Amino acid sequence: LMFSSGVGGGLVQAGGSLTLSCAVSGFTFDDLAIGWFRQAPGKEREGISCFSSSEGNTYIEDSVTGRFTISYDNAKNTVYLQMNSLKPEDTAVYYCAAEGVIIRAAAFCRRSFVEVWGKGTQVTVSS
Repeated sequence: LMFSSGVGGGLVQAGGSLTLSCAVSGFTFDDLAIGWFRQAPGKEREGISCFSSSEGNTYIEDSVTGRFTISYDNAKNTVYLQMNSLKPEDTAVYYCAAEGVIIRAAAFCRRSFVEVWGKGTQVTVSS
């Protein structure tokens, strides 16, 4: 399992939108857990949105509920994070992560160890 590409970070004004994406390969969809984590300066990394194919569910962390949406395109083997109504506190390095594991999406987002990490992308939201 590996990530082949990732795009979407950048600088945006508060209230703006960005879409992050990561293409993944070398996995079996039946047990794919995949999601987005972020780490702000001086803070611990946190899982903000995850998807579990085995459980067929998604998880969105409270601080981004209603603003962020995770989706997975099975045809493109790509996970997306649509981020709307961005706030300065969303500024962080965002990482996609994945593992071949049977797990609920919320539990995957709470894991500190994940098998494969994508290259981080900086998201900066100006006030």
